[in-house]
Amino acid sequence: MNESSMVRVGCCGFPVRRNIYYQEFPVVEVQQTFYQLPQMATGERWKEEAPSDFEFTMKAWQLITHEPSSPTYRRVQTVIPKEEKKNYGFFKGTEEVDEAWLRTAEFAKALGAKKIIFQSPASFYLSKDHIKNLKQFFKKIESRSFTFIWEPRGRWERDEAERLCMELAIIPCLDPYQGKPIRGDLLYLRLHGRTGYRYAYSEKEIKELVRMGEGYPQVYLMFNNTGMYEDARRLRKLLEERKDTCFIP
Repeated sequence: MNESSMVRVGCCGFPVRRNIYYQEFPVVEVQQTFYQLPQMATGERWKEEAPSDFEFTMKAWQLITHEPSSPTYRRVQTVIPKEEKKNYGFFKGTEEVDEAWLRTAEFAKALGAKKIIFQSPASFYLSKDHIKNLKQFFKKIESRSFTFIWEPRGRWERDEAERLCMELAIIPCLDPYQGKPIRGDLLYLRLHGRTGYRYAYSEKEIKELVRMGEGYPQVYLMFNNTGMYEDARRLRKLLEERKDTCFIP
């Protein structure tokens, strides 16, 4: 990586107790916010207990991105009347999705999170209606306080996903092993494991991740696999030993 690269390594969720994690890494991606938004006081407490230079990123509430038929809704505590279920998810231009966004943004501000990840499900595939929803949503919501990151799952042509992100001024979060991401000011990778969640990255793959970040001013390498804690520690150690990058310890 070049000298101007600012590299942050972390995990998607806390794999160890928070007080231990804060000593190891400079950033965490909060996962609880996807399933059910915590109380505002919880976000404020997390922000207060973390070191002053620690960074929280977070996933957007699934009521924005996923329909109620998703099995992940089993963890939603908000009561959704049967007749209103059609109004949730898929970035729809409904009052329900608008409200879910406002509550997501409110919690992000309480937490101090500046980067919000929208993970759409495989059922949100490439179609005219889905593209329309996506455009209307991101053009409507307030973006001055945040950086928006979109991770499409399922059947999206990579070029189309990147084109949409450029048009909407949002950051694409795509599989780094399925093609090179477009160039920009920020590379945000969610590392799920090359063959699935139960995965541990090899030393060769860890070194490959470092090379992927070359040329980006800001790099976030966020592990989301069963071996996330140890993999992130090994990557952190490798970056600490390098002299050609600005690693955020």
